Amino acid sequence: MKGKILVIGSTNTDMTAFCSKMPAPGETVLGNDFVMGPGGKGANQAVAAKRLGGDVKFICKVGDDIFGENTKRHFSDEGLDTSGVMISQKPSGVALITVDKSAENCIVVASGANNDYTEEDIRSCREAIMECDILLMQLEIPVPAVVEAARIAHEAGKTVVLNPAPALDLPEEIFKYISLFIPNENELEKYSGLPVSDEASAAQAAWALMSRGVGNIIVTMGSKGSLICREDQASFVAARKVEAVDTTGAGDCYCGALCVALSEGETLEAAAEFATKASALAVQRPGAQNAMPYRKEIVD
Repeated sequence: MKGKILVIGSTNTDMTAFCSKMPAPGETVLGNDFVMGPGGKGANQAVAAKRLGGDVKFICKVGDDIFGENTKRHFSDEGLDTSGVMISQKPSGVALITVDKSAENCIVVASGANNDYTEEDIRSCREAIMECDILLMQLEIPVPAVVEAARIAHEAGKTVVLNPAPALDLPEEIFKYISLFIPNENELEKYSGLPVSDEASAAQAAWALMSRGVGNIIVTMGSKGSLICREDQASFVAARKVEAVDTTGAGDCYCGALCVALSEGETLEAAAEFATKASALAVQRPGAQNAMPYRKEIVD
Protein backbone atom coordinates (compact mmCIF):
# COMPACT_ATOMS: atom_id res chain seq x y z
CA MET A 1 0.00 0.00 0.00
CA LYS A 2 1.35 3.43 -0.97
CA GLY A 3 2.19 5.81 1.89
CA LYS A 4 0.94 9.39 2.08
CA ILE A 5 3.37 12.26 1.49
CA LEU A 6 2.81 15.67 3.09
CA VAL A 7 4.90 18.56 1.78
CA ILE A 8 5.02 21.74 3.88
CA GLY A 9 6.88 24.61 2.30
CA SER A 10 7.15 27.50 -0.10
CA THR A 11 5.50 28.41 -3.36
CA ASN A 12 6.72 31.16 -5.70
CA THR A 13 6.15 32.47 -9.18
CA ASP A 14 9.45 32.06 -11.04
CA MET A 15 10.50 34.75 -13.51
CA THR A 16 13.42 33.37 -15.52
CA ALA A 17 15.68 35.20 -17.97
CA PHE A 18 18.11 33.27 -20.16
CA CYS A 19 21.36 35.00 -21.14
CA SER A 20 24.87 34.25 -22.39
CA LYS A 21 26.55 35.05 -19.06
CA MET A 22 25.78 36.21 -15.54
CA PRO A 23 26.02 39.99 -15.08
CA ALA A 24 28.81 41.36 -12.92
CA PRO A 25 27.89 43.95 -10.24
CA GLY A 26 26.69 47.10 -12.01
CA GLU A 27 26.61 45.39 -15.42
CA THR A 28 23.60 45.10 -17.71
CA VAL A 29 23.42 41.95 -19.81
CA LEU A 30 20.98 41.58 -22.70
CA GLY A 31 19.03 38.37 -22.28
CA ASN A 32 17.39 36.03 -24.72
CA ASP A 33 14.18 34.25 -23.72
CA PHE A 34 11.98 35.05 -20.71
CA VAL A 35 9.74 32.52 -19.01
CA MET A 36 7.31 32.95 -16.12
CA GLY A 37 6.06 29.87 -14.32
CA PRO A 38 5.37 28.22 -10.96
CA GLY A 39 8.23 27.54 -8.57
CA GLY A 40 9.29 27.55 -4.93
CA LYS A 41 11.09 24.60 -3.36
CA GLY A 42 8.06 23.27 -1.52
CA ALA A 43 5.79 23.49 -4.55
CA ASN A 44 8.49 22.06 -6.84
CA GLN A 45 8.87 19.03 -4.61
CA ALA A 46 5.10 18.56 -4.23
CA VAL A 47 4.48 18.74 -7.98
CA ALA A 48 7.41 16.42 -8.71
CA ALA A 49 6.12 13.87 -6.23
CA LYS A 50 2.56 14.09 -7.60
CA ARG A 51 3.62 13.72 -11.24
CA LEU A 52 5.72 10.71 -10.31
CA GLY A 53 2.76 8.90 -8.77
CA GLY A 54 2.85 9.98 -5.13
CA ASP A 55 -0.17 10.41 -2.87
CA VAL A 56 0.61 14.05 -2.06
CA LYS A 57 -0.86 16.87 0.00
CA PHE A 58 0.77 20.31 -0.05
CA ILE A 59 0.50 22.96 2.66
CA CYS A 60 1.63 26.48 1.72
CA LYS A 61 0.80 30.18 2.02
CA VAL A 62 -0.01 32.58 -0.83
CA GLY A 63 -1.05 36.21 -0.99
CA ASP A 64 -4.52 37.50 -1.83
CA ASP A 65 -3.34 38.53 -5.30
CA ILE A 66 -3.19 37.39 -8.93
CA PHE A 67 -0.09 35.28 -8.28
CA GLY A 68 -1.89 33.49 -5.46
CA GLU A 69 -4.96 32.84 -7.59
CA ASN A 70 -2.84 31.49 -10.43
CA THR A 71 -0.93 29.30 -8.00
CA LYS A 72 -4.06 27.69 -6.57
CA ARG A 73 -5.42 27.09 -10.06
CA HIS A 74 -2.13 25.50 -11.09
CA PHE A 75 -2.13 23.15 -8.10
CA SER A 76 -5.66 22.05 -8.92
CA ASP A 77 -4.62 21.39 -12.51
CA GLU A 78 -1.75 19.24 -11.22
CA GLY A 79 -4.16 17.20 -9.12
CA LEU A 80 -2.70 18.33 -5.79
CA ASP A 81 -4.87 18.52 -2.68
CA THR A 82 -5.23 22.31 -2.21
CA SER A 83 -7.13 22.21 1.09
CA GLY A 84 -3.89 23.14 2.86
CA VAL A 85 -3.34 26.39 0.96
CA MET A 86 -3.52 29.32 3.42
CA ILE A 87 -4.03 32.99 2.51
CA SER A 88 -1.62 35.63 3.84
CA GLN A 89 -1.87 39.41 4.04
CA LYS A 90 1.62 39.51 2.50
CA PRO A 91 2.09 39.27 -1.27
CA SER A 92 2.72 35.91 -2.90
CA GLY A 93 6.36 34.88 -3.18
CA VAL A 94 8.33 35.46 -6.38
CA ALA A 95 11.76 34.33 -7.57
CA LEU A 96 13.96 36.18 -10.07
CA ILE A 97 16.17 33.69 -11.90
CA THR A 98 19.01 34.17 -14.37
CA VAL A 99 20.25 31.17 -16.38
CA ASP A 100 23.47 31.36 -18.41
CA LYS A 101 24.56 29.40 -21.49
CA SER A 102 26.14 26.71 -19.27
CA ALA A 103 22.73 26.09 -17.61
CA GLU A 104 23.99 27.49 -14.30
CA ASN A 105 21.58 29.72 -12.43
CA CYS A 106 21.50 32.65 -10.01
CA ILE A 107 18.33 33.18 -7.97
CA VAL A 108 16.90 36.01 -5.84
CA VAL A 109 13.74 35.14 -3.88
CA ALA A 110 11.26 37.70 -2.52
CA SER A 111 9.57 35.41 -0.01
CA GLY A 112 6.40 37.36 0.76
CA ALA A 113 3.71 35.01 2.08
CA ASN A 114 6.25 32.23 2.54
CA ASN A 115 7.69 34.20 5.46
CA ASP A 116 4.27 34.39 7.11
CA TYR A 117 4.24 30.84 8.53
CA THR A 118 3.89 30.67 12.32
CA GLU A 119 4.13 27.80 14.76
CA GLU A 120 0.39 28.23 15.32
CA ASP A 121 -0.18 27.74 11.58
CA ILE A 122 1.69 24.46 11.84
CA ARG A 123 -0.28 23.34 14.88
CA SER A 124 -3.48 24.08 12.94
CA CYS A 125 -2.23 21.52 10.37
CA ARG A 126 -1.72 18.80 12.97
CA GLU A 127 -4.41 16.56 11.48
CA ALA A 128 -2.68 16.55 8.10
CA ILE A 129 0.63 15.67 9.77
CA MET A 130 -1.04 12.84 11.67
CA GLU A 131 -2.46 11.44 8.42
CA CYS A 132 0.82 11.37 6.50
CA ASP A 133 3.54 8.74 6.43
CA ILE A 134 6.32 10.99 5.12
CA LEU A 135 6.72 14.69 5.90
CA LEU A 136 8.95 16.53 3.40
CA MET A 137 10.18 20.08 4.14
CA GLN A 138 12.75 22.66 3.03
CA LEU A 139 13.94 26.00 4.50
CA GLU A 140 12.14 28.64 2.41
CA ILE A 141 9.67 29.13 5.27
CA PRO A 142 10.53 30.32 8.81
CA VAL A 143 12.70 27.91 10.78
CA PRO A 144 10.47 27.87 13.91
CA ALA A 145 7.60 26.55 11.74
CA VAL A 146 9.85 23.84 10.28
CA VAL A 147 11.01 22.80 13.75
CA GLU A 148 7.45 22.62 15.07
CA ALA A 149 6.28 20.50 12.13
CA ALA A 150 9.30 18.18 12.49
CA ARG A 151 8.67 17.80 16.23
CA ILE A 152 4.99 16.93 15.80
CA ALA A 153 5.73 14.44 13.02
CA HIS A 154 8.66 12.84 14.85
CA GLU A 155 6.66 12.38 18.06
CA ALA A 156 3.91 10.75 15.97
CA GLY A 157 6.38 8.27 14.48
CA LYS A 158 6.36 9.76 10.97
CA THR A 159 9.33 9.79 8.59
CA VAL A 160 10.66 13.36 8.60
CA VAL A 161 12.65 14.36 5.49
CA LEU A 162 14.42 17.72 5.44
CA ASN A 163 16.13 19.29 2.44
CA PRO A 164 18.06 22.13 4.18
CA ALA A 165 17.89 24.64 1.34
CA PRO A 166 18.62 27.46 1.54
CA ALA A 167 21.17 26.75 4.29
CA LEU A 168 19.88 28.67 7.31
CA ASP A 169 20.95 28.40 10.94
CA LEU A 170 19.07 25.58 12.66
CA PRO A 171 18.55 24.93 16.37
CA GLU A 172 20.28 21.81 17.64
CA GLU A 173 16.99 20.21 18.69
CA ILE A 174 15.77 19.74 15.11
CA PHE A 175 18.44 17.18 14.24
CA LYS A 176 16.93 14.56 16.55
CA TYR A 177 13.61 14.91 14.70
CA ILE A 178 15.04 14.24 11.22
CA SER A 179 14.76 10.75 9.74
CA LEU A 180 16.43 11.64 6.43
CA PHE A 181 18.55 14.73 5.76
CA ILE A 182 19.21 15.68 2.10
CA PRO A 183 21.88 18.43 1.89
CA ASN A 184 24.18 19.29 -0.98
CA GLU A 185 27.93 19.53 -0.35
CA ASN A 186 27.89 23.18 0.77
CA GLU A 187 24.95 22.62 3.09
CA LEU A 188 26.61 19.55 4.60
CA GLU A 189 29.74 21.62 5.31
CA LYS A 190 27.65 24.24 7.11
CA TYR A 191 25.77 21.85 9.34
CA SER A 192 28.61 19.43 10.08
CA GLY A 193 31.32 22.06 10.46
CA LEU A 194 33.68 19.89 8.40
CA PRO A 195 35.13 20.48 4.91
CA VAL A 196 33.58 18.49 2.05
CA SER A 197 35.58 18.00 -1.15
CA ASP A 198 34.91 14.41 -2.25
CA GLU A 199 32.99 11.24 -1.35
CA ALA A 200 35.27 10.34 1.57
CA SER A 201 35.08 13.76 3.22
CA ALA A 202 31.33 13.92 2.58
CA ALA A 203 30.88 10.60 4.38
CA GLN A 204 32.94 11.79 7.35
CA ALA A 205 30.91 15.00 7.57
CA ALA A 206 27.65 13.07 7.31
CA TRP A 207 28.64 10.67 10.08
CA ALA A 208 29.60 13.60 12.29
CA LEU A 209 26.16 15.11 11.77
CA MET A 210 24.46 11.77 12.39
CA SER A 211 26.16 11.60 15.80
CA ARG A 212 24.03 14.62 16.75
CA GLY A 213 20.79 12.72 16.19
CA VAL A 214 20.10 12.82 12.44
CA GLY A 215 18.94 9.51 10.95
CA ASN A 216 20.20 8.74 7.45
CA ILE A 217 21.76 11.32 5.13
CA ILE A 218 21.85 11.57 1.34
CA VAL A 219 24.34 14.11 0.03
CA THR A 220 23.46 15.42 -3.42
CA MET A 221 26.65 16.15 -5.36
CA GLY A 222 25.34 17.73 -8.57
CA SER A 223 26.48 16.18 -11.82
CA LYS A 224 28.54 13.59 -9.93
CA GLY A 225 25.64 11.86 -8.21
CA SER A 226 24.55 11.30 -4.60
CA LEU A 227 26.09 9.70 -1.53
CA ILE A 228 23.90 7.58 0.77
CA CYS A 229 25.18 7.54 4.35
CA ARG A 230 23.95 5.22 7.06
CA GLU A 231 25.46 4.88 10.51
CA ASP A 232 27.91 2.16 9.45
CA GLN A 233 28.26 2.50 5.67
CA ALA A 234 28.20 4.81 2.66
CA SER A 235 27.31 4.03 -0.95
CA PHE A 236 27.40 6.18 -4.07
CA VAL A 237 24.79 6.50 -6.83
CA ALA A 238 26.27 8.01 -9.99
CA ALA A 239 24.38 10.70 -11.89
CA ARG A 240 23.16 10.04 -15.41
CA LYS A 241 25.17 11.78 -18.12
CA VAL A 242 22.86 14.18 -19.94
CA GLU A 243 23.13 17.57 -21.60
CA ALA A 244 21.67 20.02 -19.08
CA VAL A 245 19.51 22.90 -20.27
CA ASP A 246 18.46 24.33 -16.89
CA THR A 247 19.38 22.97 -13.45
CA THR A 248 16.71 25.03 -11.65
CA GLY A 249 14.61 22.68 -9.52
CA ALA A 250 16.76 19.61 -10.14
CA GLY A 251 17.37 19.10 -6.43
CA ASP A 252 13.67 19.56 -5.72
CA CYS A 253 12.83 16.93 -8.32
CA TYR A 254 15.30 14.58 -6.64
CA CYS A 255 13.72 15.08 -3.21
CA GLY A 256 10.16 14.63 -4.44
CA ALA A 257 11.05 11.54 -6.43
CA LEU A 258 12.97 10.04 -3.53
CA CYS A 259 9.96 10.39 -1.22
CA VAL A 260 7.69 8.76 -3.79
CA ALA A 261 9.95 5.72 -3.99
CA LEU A 262 10.23 5.53 -0.20
CA SER A 263 6.43 5.78 0.10
CA GLU A 264 6.25 2.70 -2.13
CA GLY A 265 8.51 0.71 0.19
CA GLU A 266 11.77 1.01 -1.77
CA THR A 267 15.18 0.95 -0.09
CA LEU A 268 17.25 4.13 0.13
CA GLU A 269 19.46 2.85 -2.69
CA ALA A 270 16.53 2.06 -4.99
CA ALA A 271 14.88 5.36 -4.09
CA ALA A 272 18.08 7.26 -4.92
CA GLU A 273 18.32 5.49 -8.28
CA PHE A 274 14.72 6.47 -9.07
CA ALA A 275 15.36 10.07 -7.99
CA THR A 276 18.51 10.20 -10.13
CA LYS A 277 16.55 9.14 -13.23
CA ALA A 278 13.85 11.74 -12.55
CA SER A 279 16.25 14.65 -11.96
CA ALA A 280 18.24 13.73 -15.09
CA LEU A 281 15.05 14.29 -17.10
CA ALA A 282 14.26 17.56 -15.31
CA VAL A 283 17.60 19.25 -16.13
CA GLN A 284 17.06 18.65 -19.85
CA ARG A 285 14.11 21.06 -19.82
CA PRO A 286 13.75 24.77 -18.94
CA GLY A 287 11.96 25.89 -15.81
CA ALA A 288 11.25 24.35 -12.42
CA GLN A 289 7.81 22.74 -12.07
CA ASN A 290 7.26 22.79 -15.82
CA ALA A 291 10.33 20.56 -16.15
CA MET A 292 9.21 17.93 -13.65
CA PRO A 293 8.81 14.53 -15.35
CA TYR A 294 5.83 12.19 -15.20
CA ARG A 295 6.03 8.59 -13.98
CA LYS A 296 5.57 7.16 -17.47
CA GLU A 297 8.78 8.90 -18.56
CA ILE A 298 10.97 7.08 -16.03
CA VAL A 299 12.64 4.20 -17.82
CA ASP A 300 15.72 2.08 -17.06
